Amino acid sequence: MNEDQIKTYIKENNIQKIKFAFADIDGILRGKVIHPKKFTDGLDKGFGFCDVVFGWDSSDACYDNVKLTGWHTGYPDQLCRIDLSTFRNIPWDDNIPFFLGDFSKADGNDLPACGRSLLKRIAKQCDSMGYHAEFAQEFEWFNFKETSETLKEKSFTHLENFTQGMFGYSILRTSQQSDFYNDLYDLLLKFNIPLEGLHTETGPGVYEAAILHDEVLAAADKAVIFKTAVKEIAYKHGIMASFMAKWNENLPGCSGHIHQSLWNKENTKNLFYSTDDQYNMSDLHKHYLAGQLHCLPYILPMYAPTINSYKRLVEGAWAPTTVTWGIDNRTTALRVIHTSENYTRLETRIPGSDTNPYLAMAAALASGLYGIINKLPLNVPATVGNGYNNKSNGSLASNLYDAAEMMKNSSIAKELFGEAFVDHFTQTRFWEYKQFAKSVTDWELKRYFEII
Repeated sequence: MNEDQIKTYIKENNIQKIKFAFADIDGILRGKVIHPKKFTDGLDKGFGFCDVVFGWDSSDACYDNVKLTGWHTGYPDQLCRIDLSTFRNIPWDDNIPFFLGDFSKADGNDLPACGRSLLKRIAKQCDSMGYHAEFAQEFEWFNFKETSETLKEKSFTHLENFTQGMFGYSILRTSQQSDFYNDLYDLLLKFNIPLEGLHTETGPGVYEAAILHDEVLAAADKAVIFKTAVKEIAYKHGIMASFMAKWNENLPGCSGHIHQSLWNKENTKNLFYSTDDQYNMSDLHKHYLAGQLHCLPYILPMYAPTINSYKRLVEGAWAPTTVTWGIDNRTTALRVIHTSENYTRLETRIPGSDTNPYLAMAAALASGLYGIINKLPLNVPATVGNGYNNKSNGSLASNLYDAAEMMKNSSIAKELFGEAFVDHFTQTRFWEYKQFAKSVTDWELKRYFEII
């Protein structure tokens, strides 16, 4: 719908409230419910939002190390602009109209912390190069028979799983909880997040959903609101959904793999596909893959943004640890899939389900385009067999601090995303590491309290 059609829809349906949201630096949706008059009045110039939403962490603790905002700026308003193309109704919440927004400006002087604005800029670059970027993200997550109240009462320990046992791809487990399972699929479809597939994964109460592919910005929009939508649908069933990358050391982690390909402007021809190659990889595909390999060590925090992310990136846990690629190889960082012309694509397997999809997709697309622009040759051989053992091209950083330090000092990262974004984002990651480093964990208490 265009602006006039949306205004007509609001009037004719006697809409009394509208919800809009945007993603903060961690990919967490922040937003408001507003009156229709407030909505229509703000469509032109935007809606004022205190920029503390980019000046605090996921627990609303204010950063003390960023330049963008803080006590030194007085936390002024920044203008959030709604993207009318994101309009949808929330089917589990009285069909209230919902929109996504960002902090993009007409003059291109966007708020450096806004991930959606960053992805829009990179998607525009891709378009100017003559390519249509087709993306999709898939998510794994665990479900629990818990509430916010019981989590607090239990101090996040001894949690009750939604189902028991390691039942990957189970038909029985989903039939046991068919109301929730069917609601996920059906309500997400009504919310314009069509799923390509939904199934159980290996682990007690874990599901996996693959979102149907779309143009990169639309794909990121769907991925961002998917996680919140799943949580809200789960609440309706007395269930708590968690997208932590690794909630339990003895259970598999939760991935957020990104699938991508470049097509012609008309979106009718997959430019990653070629019949002249053993694995049907075009030269463009190889340049794109080479770019991701080359840039990967310097942009890792955009794929693995939390302390917990690196608990998932360990050997033998279905998550990569080395800078590798392979043909249909699930032990490498990058997996080439070439089952058919339409489905030939690259899967970036580093991201967990804790990613900010805007930043993860921006990282994947920008680094791939870097390889195309610089015509980087794919000199790294494909890994055959166990990618964990192939360290010839380097390994991923093993913790958030080291990854953020590499990104902070990287000229490549600054070239891809701009110095202002790199400075702000890496400082937020250093803050995250500092909060963890000063905490006293249960592990320390159990290990040292009595015996030392």
